[in-house]
Amino acid sequence: MQTLAVTSPITVVQPQGHLNAANATEFRSQLTAAVAANHNAVVLVDMERLDSMDSAGLMALVSAFNLAQRQNQRFSLCSLSPSIRIIFELTQLNRVFEIFESKSAFEATLQ
Repeated sequence: MQTLAVTSPITVVQPQGHLNAANATEFRSQLTAAVAANHNAVVLVDMERLDSMDSAGLMALVSAFNLAQRQNQRFSLCSLSPSIRIIFELTQLNRVFEIFESKSAFEATLQ
């Protein structure tokens, strides 16, 4: 369901396929573990391979974001498809999450 890549200074999580009620609990656990184990203080969720997401998937991201905030870690998203971006806009979470057009746009902010 996801790929986890740890490259200094960031941990990249890449969910794939559909993020919904059927797998959101597992995704939240994996994402929370990535945030908790991240000593680099930067987590990027690359959503390029994500086809769809429902409210359960959104709540998994919010949960991990809140954990990252409590640990003073940077938590960002990139490569959202138009259908997923609209979810963030409708819920106004695009004002909460740091969202980048691409992974390279995010990486440019690290330099």
